Parts: sequence; structure tokens; C-alpha cells
Amino acid sequence: MSEMSSKHRLITDSFKVVKRFKREERKENPVKERDSASPPPSQRERELQHLRDFDLDWHYGPCTGITRLQRWERAELRGLQPPRDIRHLVQNHPEDMEYTHCLWHDYPL
Repeated sequence: MSEMSSKHRLITDSFKVVKRFKREERKENPVKERDSASPPPSQRERELQHLRDFDLDWHYGPCTGITRLQRWERAELRGLQPPRDIRHLVQNHPEDMEYTHCLWHDYPL
């Protein structure tokens, strides 16, 4: 049987010791400070976010390959009660592809 070396190695012999900051030394919520400085979203940004949320809600069926209005109408025909404001948003911006086409429009099927 071979004898073990007389000196036992510690994990700190191989890895650098990293000192941790105390809680009061850390800067509190730096992300929160940056968020409060950003301007509130515009009306258009809020509307587009609402439309993206509609795209991601699978309750109304798949959204690829059809426009948002077609998806809304299909959901209405099936009695799924899609939000009426989605239809109004799409109809009020018929020439704007960001409003009429789903989130996945630019990706190949």
C-alpha cells in the first residue's frame, strides 16, 4: 500500500479566494435605477406589445401563415371570444405590417 503524502491539499490551494461584499456595501438594485430613467413606452409600443401578447396566446389557435385579423376572425367563429380591441387595432392600421402580421411573419414556415 502506498503512503499518502504528509501534506493534505486544500481546495483553496488551487482556486483563488474571492471575497464577498457585505450587503450594505453592494449597490442596491442598479437595474431599477436604469429602468426609472427610461421614458415610458409610447402609445404605438403599448399597442404593438398588446398585439404580440395576442400572438403568443395559444388559446386562439396558431398564428403562423395568416394575418392577425384572419386569426381573430377564426377565433371568433369558433366561439373563443378574442379581445375586441385587437380587431380594432388591426383595422385602424391596415397598411402597417407591424399591426397586421403576426410576430412570426418574418420566419419561414
